[in-house]
Amino acid sequence: HSDPGYAEQGQLTVTYLTDAHRACAQQISHWMRDCGFDQIDIDAVGNVVGRYHPKNGADAAPYLLTGSHYDTVRNGGKYDGRLGVFVPMACVRELHQHGRRLSFGIELVAFAEEEGQRFKATFLASGALIGDFKTAWLDQQDADGITMRQAMQQAGLRVDDIAKIRRDPKRYLGFVEVHIEQGPVLNELNLPLGVVTSINGSVRYLGEVIGTASHAGTTPMDRRRDAVCAVAELALYMEQRAARDGDSVATIGLLQVPNGSINVVPGRCTFSLDLRAPNDSQRDALAADVLAELAAICERRGVRHVLEETMRAAAAPSAVAWQKRWEQAVQHLGVPLFCLPSGAGHDAMKLHEIMPQAMLFVRGENAGISHNPLESTTCDDMQLAVKAFGHVLEQLESEKR
Repeated sequence: HSDPGYAEQGQLTVTYLTDAHRACAQQISHWMRDCGFDQIDIDAVGNVVGRYHPKNGADAAPYLLTGSHYDTVRNGGKYDGRLGVFVPMACVRELHQHGRRLSFGIELVAFAEEEGQRFKATFLASGALIGDFKTAWLDQQDADGITMRQAMQQAGLRVDDIAKIRRDPKRYLGFVEVHIEQGPVLNELNLPLGVVTSINGSVRYLGEVIGTASHAGTTPMDRRRDAVCAVAELALYMEQRAARDGDSVATIGLLQVPNGSINVVPGRCTFSLDLRAPNDSQRDALAADVLAELAAICERRGVRHVLEETMRAAAAPSAVAWQKRWEQAVQHLGVPLFCLPSGAGHDAMKLHEIMPQAMLFVRGENAGISHNPLESTTCDDMQLAVKAFGHVLEQLESEKR
């Protein structure tokens, strides 16, 4: 399933609540049923939720919460997010085939939105599970002027029910997520699995610099109010400033000149900022410096800017006990233990706010490239991830005895 304009080119693009996105949800729900989940629902934000009940009945014991997202970036890879849906699905299928129930339940959530592609809201699906769905998001518009509220109504979702899907952490043991690494570390070390120690904190902005559009041939260089040059100068500053920390990163991933022309000095430039660091204080210091530099650049160049913060996520260190369970699972498989932080954001960041969480990374091929059609992993590595997840289930079961 892929959105129009991408499907025809053989590219994978599934953005929030498009026809392709809704088809994915139905496909996942059918596969959950085939794997033996007892209860499958599509909730008020489009999450596909499967529950495999504990041995003594649906509400007899807490549940292990797990999952990842099924939306994608534009022209993305097929393992990002989806791997974390299929690994626990395979484990539930194994339990079901053997007619086995555990002393706790398993709740798998295929999160409807994580990438922030169609609307400016990001992590809205996992955010809704912790009560962090902002009603102002419903008025956001996509590139075609369709609001999120309209998209939800068209998809048959009930906006009034969003508050009802908030989870009570007392009913859950914790949250675990399996994810492709999206980086080169495991690939370079020739290791199939890695245990995540923490997820970096991040903040995102959408901005615009407003200058003066003028003739490219007749406007002297010292008279220009070039919006693109201001953003370009900021991009070079961000590159240097993030590198100064050693482990911070800063990216302008979107840069557009509305109504631009080859022979016109750009009067407007829209752009994005994505700033990340291992801890919140380091992230905030980076952001403060970048925003101050943006203001200084604009003042010096005689242009102005507007900036909107669209996402802020706190760093999420793994819960010690849950990280140790992943470590024991990896070692049980005879795989060398390696622990690493996550530079990418994940749904686990949101669940971290209300319950303990820990993640397992799976090696990516092609130098670990992600958000790219070349994103790949191997059947062997995925099978090891399934076995590691199964071992975590067995550890929890033995702890319950």
